[in-house]
Parts: sequence; C-alpha cells; structure tokens
Amino acid sequence: MISDSDSIRASQTQGLPTDTVHAQAQWAIQTEHLTKIYAQRLIAVNDMALEVPKGSVFGLLGPNGAGKTTTLRLLLGLQRPTGGWARVFGIPCGPNAVGVRRMIGYLPTNPKLPGHLRPIEYLDLLGKLCHLPHAVRKPRISSLLRTVGLLGATNQLIRTFSTGMCTRLGIAASLVGDPPLLIWDEPTAGLDPSARRFTLDLISELGKTKTVIIATHILNDIDQICDHLGIMQEGRMIYTGSIKDLKQRLGLDEFCLELDGSLAAIERVTQETMALGLQTRCQDARTLYVRLTDDQTRASVLARVLALIESQGVRLDAIHSSQNTTENAYLQLLQEDQSHGFDR
Repeated sequence: MISDSDSIRASQTQGLPTDTVHAQAQWAIQTEHLTKIYAQRLIAVNDMALEVPKGSVFGLLGPNGAGKTTTLRLLLGLQRPTGGWARVFGIPCGPNAVGVRRMIGYLPTNPKLPGHLRPIEYLDLLGKLCHLPHAVRKPRISSLLRTVGLLGATNQLIRTFSTGMCTRLGIAASLVGDPPLLIWDEPTAGLDPSARRFTLDLISELGKTKTVIIATHILNDIDQICDHLGIMQEGRMIYTGSIKDLKQRLGLDEFCLELDGSLAAIERVTQETMALGLQTRCQDARTLYVRLTDDQTRASVLARVLALIESQGVRLDAIHSSQNTTENAYLQLLQEDQSHGFDR
C-alpha cells in the first residue's frame, strides 16, 4: 500500500510543482526523531515526532527555552538537524530546500526590519524576491498594508515604527508571497492590548484558508485561536493533539460562581446546593464552586443553582466554567513529564 508521503515523493521525482505537492499532502508538517544538539552540550530539540494537520491553526506551546524557536528554524532550513528529519507538505526540509521556503511565510519574534526603507519599498523588495510580476505585486502590497492597518504610515521610515507597527509590517511581509503555511514566532510579544487583539483576530481569519503555526508561551492566545496544539518541555514534544482532547485529560467539570449579598444568604445557597446532592465547595465567603458528576448535565445543574440564588435574593456577579481549562491541563502535563524521570 502506497502512503501519502510516498506519493508526494514520487510526484517530486516527476518534476511536479510545489503547489501540486501541497495540494496532495495530508500533513502540513511531519517530523520524526528530529534532534538538534548545539556544541555537544545543549539539547535544544530532543527526538521530536510531530504531525500538523493541513488547514489547522496549530499552537506550539512551551516555557521559554523549551525549544520552540529552534524547531521553527529547523523547519525553515535555517539550521541542520543533528538527527532525524522534517517535511513540509511532504518535501524534506533543509538549507537547500528552496521549494519549502517558498511555501512558508515566517514572522520572527520582534522582527528586525530595514529602518532606512519605507513600508512599500520593503514589501516591494520582498515581492521581487518572490518573483511576483509588477501587475500582481503592487495591488497585493496595497491590500496587505490596508489589512494590517498601515496605510496611514506608508510615508514613514520603518525605523520610526513602534513595536506594534513593526509586528504588523512583519505580518504583511510574511504574506507577500501568499504562502499556504504561516509560521509565526511569538507574534503577540510586546504588543499593547489593541495590537494583540488585532493579531489574534487576523490569525483566526487567516486560519480559514491557510495552515498557521503559532509558537508562544501565552496560554490565553492558544485557547482563543488554536484548534490543535503541541506542548514542548526541555526540547521534547510531550503532547500533540486537539485542544478538546487536551482539556478532557483532567476529567474535571465545575462552575465557579461569584456571589454578592449577605453572608447568611450566601451560606443558605451553599447549604441548599449541597442538599440537592451536588458537590459543592467554597473558596471564600462569596465564591461558590459546584462540581458535576458523569450523570449530570451542565445545563440542568446550572439552572437549579441559579434558581436557588434567585430564591435567596443573592446577586450573581460572575460565573465561570472551569471545565478542563487549557491552563490546568497544560500544568498537569508539565508536572507529569517532570515526575516520569527515566521513563521519559
């Protein structure tokens, strides 16, 4: 039986263009035993196996120093692996893999841009390097500058740009060649809330037509925009899969209700909730946690508790679902990995 990767390699030997290879590929990225050791001392990437589905928004999550940036540089062919291999849309990665780099739009952390140029000049240079004809290049540059909100800054030198403006221009630069795969390293680092919201919204929109890989250590970003996730720890990939599967690892489902009213009334709500057979705990006098069991539905339990709150004249200030949050699952994975010792 011939696998997808076998058919892709066969198509390469027959001289098919990279866009045809991309269309045939099932996985945007595959790695096996991928390893990078610096100077025989530092293991930056350790025997990594990874599969990124085509068309996903994939979050590469891990603490600083986990090996995320090195992994991205290996995929881009900016570094040679010490061992193992990586493929992008079925094409082997490496320093000479020009076809791979043509399919990738890369955004480094805090991109360093040519300060003596203006945005149009910089993007036009990139378009020429991508061999885009003038008739395609100019409209695309105008569209990208509008998309990233820099139309009003086209006459400024890049060296006058703020951090957020540089990130926006770096995003536009990664899109000049209209690549099917975007790899963005810490795209929200150093951004103010407005610029961060813009970047996350743009990633969600781009994820409708492209494969997007976001390397970050910010859990909230992953939770908002990603549908698949890889978690790195000390150079190893300790989890890959969907966000939903990660959250289900905890097997815990509870509501947190922030209440306002007399302490006596809140205490009555707590006692009556327990009398209904619901598992209840109080973190403080005004915060009530209600845990669900396997045979209880979220809607029915919440309706009963809200009715009790209403009957006691207590005000509900906020309600949160702590159902298998990404943060809890992530921390649990890190703790499990650290405790495995030689089993790792």
